[in-house]
Amino acid sequence: MKVIELIPAKMKITINDHRKVFAIQEEFNEAFPYLKLEFFSKPNKKGGATAKKFIKHSSKTLGECRTIHNTGDITIIPTMTVAELEQRFADIYGLGVHVYRKSGKSWLETTVTDSWTLEEQNRQGEDLSKWA
Repeated sequence: MKVIELIPAKMKITINDHRKVFAIQEEFNEAFPYLKLEFFSKPNKKGGATAKKFIKHSSKTLGECRTIHNTGDITIIPTMTVAELEQRFADIYGLGVHVYRKSGKSWLETTVTDSWTLEEQNRQGEDLSKWA
């Protein structure tokens, strides 16, 4: 019998200057086990990849990574697109984030599929990882 993991209808992640990058990454990954968030010191250009040299280390605080220092919760729902999620992080909290999808043992940038929902991305990552 196959166990089906259910993605929550929505989740909220608290954003403030004192939270660590790894804590946000872990919360996101619990909801979407085949996706991960990377934080960047510079936002990516729409539809383009961000240079790996701009990745922020996971031990950094959000305050060290962002340009807008709003405090609050970001609501993430499975039916939002990757582009919408990345744009919300940028517009509301000044955070450059990018979603990666698991593919076997590798992580792929989702720049070509930013119009897919988080749910679709996660399902695709699960399917691709079965064959690894």
